[in-house]
Amino acid sequence: MLSDTPAQAVLGDKAYDAQARVIEPLLMAGKTIVIPPRSTRKDQRDYDRHLYKARHLIENFFARLKQYRCIATRYDKTARNFLGAVHLAGAVVWLN
Repeated sequence: MLSDTPAQAVLGDKAYDAQARVIEPLLMAGKTIVIPPRSTRKDQRDYDRHLYKARHLIENFFARLKQYRCIATRYDKTARNFLGAVHLAGAVVWLN
């Protein structure tokens, strides 16, 4: 179930390292930015490496979950059956 509390941090990869369009509006909104700077950036900013590592693990989990054809193409007609398939595939990924 999704909660109604707003997010405290925004996690992203190096592609979202755009100061004026992405980072400044989020900082003005009071969000913590966990986006590593590009290597060509003149002013390297700090970021939480542990939180970024957790983002990477979650992204890899979803990539492995999408390897199941029924999940990637959503063959199930009802949301209940699709959620059951996601739970089953997630358990198989977690156990391997």
